[in-house]
Amino acid sequence: MRQKLSRFIGDKAFYKMVMAVAIPIMIQNGITNFVSLLDNIMVGQIGTEQMSGVSIVNQLIFVFNLCVFGGMAGAGIFTAQFYGKGQDEGVRATFRFKVWVGILILFAGLAVLLTMGKTLVLQYLRGSADGGDPALALQYGMDYLRVILFGLPAFVIVQIYADTLRECGETVVPMRAGLVSVMVNLAFNYLLIFGRFGFPQLGVVGAAAATCISRYVEMLIVVIWTHTHAKKHPFVHGLYRTMRIPLSLTGQIIRKGMPLLVNEFLWSSGMAFLTQCYSMRGLGTVAAMNISNTINNVFIIGFLAMGTAVSIIVGQLLGAGKIEEAKATDTRLLFFTVMLSAGLALVMMATAPLFPKLYNTTEEIRALAARLMIVSAAFMPVSAFNNATYFTLRSGGKTMITFLFDSGALWAVTIPTAYILSRFTAIDPVWMMLCVNSTDLIKSLVGYVMVKKGGWAVNMVS
Repeated sequence: MRQKLSRFIGDKAFYKMVMAVAIPIMIQNGITNFVSLLDNIMVGQIGTEQMSGVSIVNQLIFVFNLCVFGGMAGAGIFTAQFYGKGQDEGVRATFRFKVWVGILILFAGLAVLLTMGKTLVLQYLRGSADGGDPALALQYGMDYLRVILFGLPAFVIVQIYADTLRECGETVVPMRAGLVSVMVNLAFNYLLIFGRFGFPQLGVVGAAAATCISRYVEMLIVVIWTHTHAKKHPFVHGLYRTMRIPLSLTGQIIRKGMPLLVNEFLWSSGMAFLTQCYSMRGLGTVAAMNISNTINNVFIIGFLAMGTAVSIIVGQLLGAGKIEEAKATDTRLLFFTVMLSAGLALVMMATAPLFPKLYNTTEEIRALAARLMIVSAAFMPVSAFNNATYFTLRSGGKTMITFLFDSGALWAVTIPTAYILSRFTAIDPVWMMLCVNSTDLIKSLVGYVMVKKGGWAVNMVS
C-alpha cells in the first residue's frame, strides 16, 4: 500500500522543490488576478455597460496574449532543456527566436485589432438587451480598446524575458516585477477611474491607461535586472551581438513550436467564441460571465502555476537525460495539482454568493454570476488535470499531440455543443455551462491514456 501511494505522493524534499518553483508563480499570478478582480470591481462600480464593454475587449486581448505565449512556447521547451544541459549558447538562440516571434505577433495583433476591433466587439452584443444598453457597451469597449493597445509592446517584451528567466529556474524576479506592476496598476486604477487626488476622472479609459503604465513598469524591472545579473545568467553575454539563429535549431523550434502557436490561437479564439455563445443569452449574461470568470481566475492560480512547474521541472529532467525520474516526478505533480485544485474549488463554492455583491449591477445578474461560479468550481479539478497533462506532453516536445489534445477537442466537441445549445435551444446559461464543461471529461480520459503510455518523455537536446 505504501509503495502504491509513493507513486503519487513524494517526500518532503520533493514538495520543497516543487514549491520553490511553483509558489513564486502562484504569488505573481495570484496578485495579478486579485488586482484584476479589484480592477474589474472598480469598473463594475461605474455601471453594467462599462463592465460589459471592458470585459468583451479583454476577451479579444486574451486571444492576443495567448498567441504570444504559444508563439514562444516552442522555443521555451528548448530553453528549459538547454539550461538543464548547461548550454548557454542554446539559451541565447532560443531567446532570439522569441524576439522575432514576438515582433511578428505584435504587428499582426495590432493590425487585426485596429482594423476589425469594432466588428469583433459587436459579435458579443447580438443577444437581448437585458441588463444594459448594447450601444453604450460598444462605445465604452472601443474607448478602452484604443488605449489598451499601447501596452501590447511592453507585454511582449516582458514575456520574452520573464519566460526565459523562468525556464532557467529564476522564478522570483518575474514574480517581484509582477508584484510591483499590479500595485502600480491598482494605484492608477483608483486615481484615473474615479479621478482622485487631482487626477482626471477617465472611467474605462483610465482603467486602460493604468494597465499600460503598469506593463511598462514591469518591463523595465525585468529587462534591467536581467542585464545587470549576467554573472548569474551567462546567456545574457552577447545576447544582442547578432539576431541570427542556427538554421537547424530554427527548423526544430518551428516544427515543435508551430503547433503550439496554432494551438494557443485556436484555443483562445475558441474560448472567445464560447463567450460569444453565452452572450446570445443577453447582455446580462455577458455581465454575469464577466463576474464569474474574473473571480474564477483568482481561484485557478494554483493549477495554472503547477502547469508551469510541470513544464519547468519535467523539462529540465528530460534535458538532463533522467527519463524515468521525469516520468515518476510527473505522476506526483499531476496528483498534487488535482488535489490542490479540489481544495480551492471547495473554497470557491462556499464563497460564490458573496463576491457578486461587490458589483454595482442588478440582483438578477449577481445571482446568475454566483450560480455560474459554482459550476466552474465543480469542474476545476478536471480543468487542473487537463492543464497539467497538456504541459506534460509539451515538456517532451509532443506539440502536435498537445495541439490535437487541446484545440482539437475544443473545436471538435466543446464548441459545437455550445453553438447548438446557444442557437437552437432556450436552455438556461447555467445548464448550458454545465453541459459545455462536461465535454472536458472526454479530454481527461484521453489525456490520462497518453500520459500513462509515456511516449512523451523525450530528450530533444542530446
